[in-house]
Amino acid sequence: MGESTSVTNGFSQSRMDQKINVYIWDMDETLILLKSLLNGTYAEAFNGLKNIQEGVEIGKMWEKHILALCDDHFFYEQIENYNKSSLDALSQYDDGRNLSDYDFNQDGFGPPYDDSNNRKLAYRHRFIAHRYKQGLHSFLNQEMIKDLDELYDMTDKYTDRWLSSARIFLEECSAGHKKTSLVAADGINESSASKYQHINLLVTSGSLIPSLVKCLLFKLNNMITDENVYSSWEVGKLQCFQQIKVRFNHPNVRFCVIGDGWEECEAAQAMQWPLVKIDMRPGGSHRFPGLTSRTLGFYFSVVYGSSDVEDEEE
Repeated sequence: MGESTSVTNGFSQSRMDQKINVYIWDMDETLILLKSLLNGTYAEAFNGLKNIQEGVEIGKMWEKHILALCDDHFFYEQIENYNKSSLDALSQYDDGRNLSDYDFNQDGFGPPYDDSNNRKLAYRHRFIAHRYKQGLHSFLNQEMIKDLDELYDMTDKYTDRWLSSARIFLEECSAGHKKTSLVAADGINESSASKYQHINLLVTSGSLIPSLVKCLLFKLNNMITDENVYSSWEVGKLQCFQQIKVRFNHPNVRFCVIGDGWEECEAAQAMQWPLVKIDMRPGGSHRFPGLTSRTLGFYFSVVYGSSDVEDEEE
């Protein structure tokens, strides 16, 4: 943690010989289920086959853990009112100071929004990125890890494997639907013996820090790296999508948006990117389990023309 880390804004020339598929995911009611558990809409879609109150209680347990981790381990009480679109947003203020003995409780962080406090916020973002990379096992005890694993399994059972199916599908996207992949430090995944690179990004309407905590709790952090998590809370999804377009600006890059909300629908349409709209209702194909790599390949081909991506999905 002695030196600041910077987000890759492009690719090395060797990588750019390959085509790149960028998957832009929504979080709630797409990769995870939480809001629909809390308000009962997930269970209601099953017309009495699901116990609504059980789902509400599961959602409340997740909510409790999310808030506790945010406050106890990710400075949320200090930085809640300073939400940024990504952990890299203030990297220009980070002077690379060694943070191993830095006292975050005594540095006087707070208003006004000047360079000094932007630097202190950048330090916190760097610390959070480091903790995210290390994972929950680096700062939670085994009893808490066990409790979280049990809650995950309980939720997965209640949702008919939505969580685990979404995670497996995310892994498939990361690996280019191959059994092996090379994962670079910048979150870019190069599928073995493939002409495609595959990148998973998260653009969520929630605040940045709780969204990072959700990634950790729902076991998504190995497929979505810290620099690939965006919060549209302040700026909206269209502006986030525009930032992503600038970051990955190359003719070989193809984008696909996967989510359930109206905002990503409108933003994807404005960017002329394909959109896979998630539908929670049982029996559909645009949900988990149900969504397949072949379906994503179809949406890519509709917008970008036919390619041999389907060959990779066999």
